[in-house]
This record gives sequence, structure tokens and C-alpha cells, in this order.
Amino acid sequence: MLFSSTAFIYVFLPVVLFIYYVILRNKRSSQNIFLFTSSLVFYSWGEPGFVFLMMLSILVNWLMGLLIDKNRELHKFTRTLLIIDVCFNLGLLFIFKYLMFSGELINSIFRGNLYIPRITLPIGISFFTFQALSYVIDVYRGRGEVQTNLLYVGLYISFFPQLIAGPIVRYETVAYEIKNRRETVDDFFDGFVRFVIGLSKKVLLANHFAGLADQSFDIVHSGASISVLMGWLGALAYTFQIFYDFSGYSDMAIGLGRMFGFHFLENFNYPYVSTSITEFWRRWHISLGTWFRDYLYIPMGGNRCGEARNALNLFVVWLLTGLWHGANITFAMWGLMYFFLLLLERKAGLVKWDGKVINVLKWVYTFFFVVIGWVIFRAESIGDALVYIQSLFGIHENRIVDGAFVGWCSQNFIPLLIGAILCTPIVQIVSEKFRDNTIVKVTETIVLCGLFVFSISGLVSSSYNPFIYFNF
Repeated sequence: MLFSSTAFIYVFLPVVLFIYYVILRNKRSSQNIFLFTSSLVFYSWGEPGFVFLMMLSILVNWLMGLLIDKNRELHKFTRTLLIIDVCFNLGLLFIFKYLMFSGELINSIFRGNLYIPRITLPIGISFFTFQALSYVIDVYRGRGEVQTNLLYVGLYISFFPQLIAGPIVRYETVAYEIKNRRETVDDFFDGFVRFVIGLSKKVLLANHFAGLADQSFDIVHSGASISVLMGWLGALAYTFQIFYDFSGYSDMAIGLGRMFGFHFLENFNYPYVSTSITEFWRRWHISLGTWFRDYLYIPMGGNRCGEARNALNLFVVWLLTGLWHGANITFAMWGLMYFFLLLLERKAGLVKWDGKVINVLKWVYTFFFVVIGWVIFRAESIGDALVYIQSLFGIHENRIVDGAFVGWCSQNFIPLLIGAILCTPIVQIVSEKFRDNTIVKVTETIVLCGLFVFSISGLVSSSYNPFIYFNF
């Protein structure tokens, strides 16, 4: 079920809120059982069979957490249990996400004829698997309290706001609130506002940019020529699309969590204003970056080892970061591109360079490679990505401008301008500066109501409504 669907907004969410706040008011245990049950219904809405896979993941990780905590003094035994748990979780991820890709890759390299079963990818498996892993690893490290109640672990992993597209929530972030949260009017209203903002990002911006981006990339995939400016316009449209799609979902997830008394950490912090690739990855998909840092990069040695080992650590982390997003060579190349850029920045000490002109140049460099990266990320194949990138610089002797660019640009100039402005903290700065101004408050309320109405209208009138990160 999509957050940006009429079934969710008109049926699921109102029913869940009514039962939670009216029928089960002040009954915490019943509320938790109800939220867990509702989350299972939410996940099984489109593909009911996969809910049993998630329930298996919940059960196994809960049992492993208990066994590790109970045998904490037997270090070798608990380490073995942790290895088994990691193998179980990554094994599920491999079977459902990477088995077909691996088989096809082996057949391609060795000209083999391995049988490759057709396996459907469970929605959100990467997200709930990483959450389950973090719970058990934290218990093993002694950084998180083991949970003897299966319901609490189940609710943590399956809670519908963050279940299928993040943010990746650590158990320690919500452990206290599962049992002792306080729902307030202010939190509920703030959560609703955040949900509406995320919904409008998705419906009014991301879905709009999707048409332009799809047009450009489909032209290249079909083998036809694309003009230089049309190529840049399509790449820029996808750059905006993926940001508003994913940050919009994160906004909705954070808002929904707050409506039920949960406080998730931020997942985006205006990444397109970054002046280095290092800064970009501190602002983009924060929960994923910190997960790889805390559970892979630092345990491997991080930057506390020699340069060669540190480079290897970065290589592994960014290769896996790329592949986490999907079983395709394009994702691996996208991750490795960031590995090389981050390594280059460290060698050059780019983060330390300062000055107004230098910072502008650093932003241009960063945004340029982010856009190029999204071209690789979006392309159907490495071949398509190379052709598209070459087209951006006229290497195929393609025209600088064509009628398609003129038409699309004239139709999308205002949305592109709005998209560019909202990628920066300008609106937030102005809003905070005049937060106590009555006129500004009234204006914000009117704008919020307008966004909600237009978003709902957009849902009803549009058939295009997927979330990009559902695929990961």
C-alpha cells in the first residue's frame, strides 16, 4: 500500500487513527498489538505471501537476541550466534534480491547455462532486514537492551510508517517509546503537517518530474538521439524526482510516526546544497550512511588503519552501498563512482578548502557529479548510461538543442524553478525568521491546506504513483 494512495488516505489511516485514539485510548498494550496487526495488514496489502517472510525474520532475530543476551559470558558461542544471524538475514536478502542477478552474471561471464529461477522481490526487504540486523548486533555489542517481548521487536521491525522505504530506524531510537511514548496534540499536528509536506513533494513535484525524466531516458534506451540540452534537462528532472520522491516518503514516514508518538531521526538535510561529496553523503539518506558506517566501515577498521586498508574499507562499503540499491551493474558503478570521488577528496583535502568563490566552485563540482551519478543510477544498463553521458557533452555529434527541449522546458520551467528553490533551506530560514508573525502563520496554514487539496486531487487524476525506493 502506498502512502500516496486514496486507499491509504481515505480508508487505512483514518480507521487506524480512530481505533488507536478512540477505541483503544489509554490502553498501551492493546495499542501496540493493534499497530503491529495494522502494520502486517499494510505490508500484505499488495503481496500477502511475503508477510510470512517478514514474520519469520522477526521471530528469528528476536530468538537470536534472546540467546545472545542469555549467553553473554560465552563469547565464542555468542559470536557464532551473531554470525548465524547475519548469515540468515543476508541469506534472505541474497536469495530474493541478488540470486537472479548473480546467476545471470555467471552465465554471462562464463557463457554458462545455469538455471535461474524467477523470484519476486519483496517490497522493502532491504529496509526491514537492516533494521533486524542492527537490533541483534546492538544486543551483541551491549549497546541495546534485549527485548523479551516478541511483540515489541515485531512492532519495531514492521511498524508501517517506516516499513518499506525507511528511514532505517535503530531499535534504541524507539525502544523507550514503544512502551512509554506520550502522544500529544502538538506532536499529532506537527506530524500531520510533515505528512502533508511529504505528500505534496511526492505528488506535486516528484510525479511531475518523472514524466520529463522518463521521456529523456526512454529516448536513449530506444537507441534514438537526444539533444545536449534535452539530456541535461532530463538528468536534472531525475535529480529532482529522486530527491522529492524519497525525501517526500521520509517526511511522510516521520510525520506518521509522530502522529502515533514516535520520533524518528531525520533522513535528509538539503543534500543538494553540499560543497563536497563527503558533505553530500552526510545529508543524503542519512540513516543508510550511518548504518554502513556503524555496522560495516568502523568494524572493518574505518580510517584508523593504513591508507591502503582504509581505501579497501571505503571500496567495500561503497560497492555494497551501490548494490544495496539494486541488483544491477549500474548500481555497483554508481557506488564505485562515489568511492573514487571520496578517495580523491580525502587525498586533496577538499573539505578544508574555503572561501566564497572556492565554495561556489566546490558546489558546482559536487552537484555536477551528483547529477552524473543519478544518470548512472537511472539508466537501464551501463551502455545506456555511457550513451546518455556522452550525449550530455555532444560526443555523438548530437544537436545542442531541439524541439523536444524547447517544448519540455517551456512547460516545466516553473516546476523546475520551484524544485530548485525548495532544494535549499531558503523557505525554512524565512519561515523561522517570521515564525511569530500572525500573517505568516495564517499564510502557512492556507498554503498547507492548499497543498493537501492539490495533492489529493493529483492522486485522483494521475495513474503514475510509484515510489522509487520501493524497489530497494
